[in-house]
Amino acid sequence: QGQLAESGGGLVQAGGSLRLSCAVSGDNFPLYGMGWFRQAPGKEREFVATIDWTGKSKNYAYSVEGRFTISRDNAKNMVLLQMNNLKPEDTAVYYCASQTGTFGSALRTQQYEYNNWGQGTRVTVSS
Repeated sequence: QGQLAESGGGLVQAGGSLRLSCAVSGDNFPLYGMGWFRQAPGKEREFVATIDWTGKSKNYAYSVEGRFTISRDNAKNMVLLQMNNLKPEDTAVYYCASQTGTFGSALRTQQYEYNNWGQGTRVTVSS
């Protein structure tokens, strides 16, 4: 896997939406499971969502279930995170990451299962 670059963060009011994008360089992107994590101010980085290498299986943190949707576009080497009904507690830096090894599953929710990370994009939700 090559480099990962997130974009799409910004300032939004509570109840609003944002779509984060992660562009991935390299030829083997379709073979890797991908994930989104976030780190809120003063807190540890935490799992948000993951998608397996086929794009058919997805997994979400309980706190975002029903509001966030992860997807992938293998033709464009991109992973997306659609975030709806945002809450102030969603304020964080959001990171895209690729799983260690190919043919990864959506069951990988731990950070040690990911070996390639982007620089992050900041999301701020005002109340």
